[in-house]
Amino acid sequence: MSTQTLTSILFLSVVALTVGITIWASRQGSGATDYYAGGRSFSGFQNGLAIGGDYMSAASFLGISGAIALYGYDGFLYSIGFLVAWLVALLLVAELLRNSGRYTMADQLAYRMRQRPVRTAAATSTVIVSIFYLLAQMVGAGSLVALLLGVDSGALKNTVIAGVGVLMIFYVVVGGMKGTTWVQIVKAVLLMTGTVLITFLVLWQFRFNISDLLGAAASNTGKGDAFLQPGLKYGVSLTSKIDFVSLGLALVLGTAGLPHILIRFYTVPTSRDARSSVLWAIGLIGAFYLMTLVLGFGAAALLDTGADSEVAASGGNLASPLLAEAVGGGAGSTGGAILLALISAVAFATILAVVAGLTLTSASSVAHDLYANVIKKGRATERSEVRVARISAFVIGGISIALAIPAQKLNIAFLVALAFAVAASANLPSIIYNLFWKRFNTRGATWSIYGGLISSVGLVIFSPVVSGKVVDGVNASLLPASIDISWFPLENPGIVSIPLGFLLGYLGTVTSREPSAEEAYDELEVRALTGAGAEGAVSH
Repeated sequence: MSTQTLTSILFLSVVALTVGITIWASRQGSGATDYYAGGRSFSGFQNGLAIGGDYMSAASFLGISGAIALYGYDGFLYSIGFLVAWLVALLLVAELLRNSGRYTMADQLAYRMRQRPVRTAAATSTVIVSIFYLLAQMVGAGSLVALLLGVDSGALKNTVIAGVGVLMIFYVVVGGMKGTTWVQIVKAVLLMTGTVLITFLVLWQFRFNISDLLGAAASNTGKGDAFLQPGLKYGVSLTSKIDFVSLGLALVLGTAGLPHILIRFYTVPTSRDARSSVLWAIGLIGAFYLMTLVLGFGAAALLDTGADSEVAASGGNLASPLLAEAVGGGAGSTGGAILLALISAVAFATILAVVAGLTLTSASSVAHDLYANVIKKGRATERSEVRVARISAFVIGGISIALAIPAQKLNIAFLVALAFAVAASANLPSIIYNLFWKRFNTRGATWSIYGGLISSVGLVIFSPVVSGKVVDGVNASLLPASIDISWFPLENPGIVSIPLGFLLGYLGTVTSREPSAEEAYDELEVRALTGAGAEGAVSH
């Protein structure tokens, strides 16, 4: 059996499994609570697996291992930021958000503020963050399938991206949160199983001696000790060092503001389950990121990662699948073909699960925040609200497909880092202020969200990511080499946009003459700390 045939069978098996789960889940409930929050029927352990499935995206599995393979120590810093971020989510957000909201991030904000401006701002931010994250998953899907089918056709990659978009629309329209959650649970189990297998095989090649593995990686890349020390990517200049600090800020603070992670806390019945789910997720994600260290350095030790290699040409995105082929016996071997197909199918399952969660988040925010509470002013029926959410999934899916096609040469870990920067700049300041600052008001919330959103996206537009970046004489930006509008020197805007989001939230609050809502804050605080009335009215 050829690699392509084997891979096709595994791909189709993954798709059939997830489609079957989605159809089954669609028959388990039909109300808004089922569609948005899975009926709040998941245990802490189940939700922890689902959070892990949502969080361990194609960027983690493909992008981070690829960054380690290309840049060594500096690539692993991505993993540290992603993992440490969970402490912020656990200590500041998870339980309080579960108690004080209902379906979306805006429920918690709008409880003591004017509904329309706050919900509009929160929905706008949610959709933009989700689309950036969606782009990363779809780019990963295109790279993956092109590798497996042995072609480099732009038309084929575009077809794959469109196919992933169609599947994610199906998951959201048919299965809602319940179907999406079960797809994420299954995906988390598959991903951990595949990662453990490849990690074991890599370590077995080096007799389970980590020192030998690191030494082989440093030697094979030709970079020597520099590969194992800070500075290969982020220590080249003062600008790159600042860029790394900016990246770290976005990763550590962004998780607690990611909309598709925040809505997962609404799928459990109690705040205790919300805390439990985060603890399970931390354990799962921590183990996974430790294994990406082995995958990345294993790829550096066993594969060609030079400037002209297949790994480098993909921005590092193909390091893990090619490593699986290498430890299975190499190209052309039966073992190599099986492992390449297996890991690629797992990565594909990862992409399908994450894009479903992201699309559901965006569609829920459009339907629940914009349609039901801004346009209909709280008078929409549950049936019409769910119908609008399903229509929104089609629109958001189409936009994501259209934007993913020209973004295919960008490293998917960077695309996710951008989503984290927007989440940390626009969403986190408003959430933290609303939970802990009694005086915070509507103007502060809207200034914080729009200010953080516009500054983070705007700075990226004028950064080397979009134009003016040349690596080894080759244009590495999104726009053609003839266009250069990059006056902002950093690739990661967080070091500017995150403080600006907090500052604008403060300035908007203190300059507003809006009447004090301290009584509503007291009610919100009681609800956040005790869970009393957590599933009741969402506006004061």
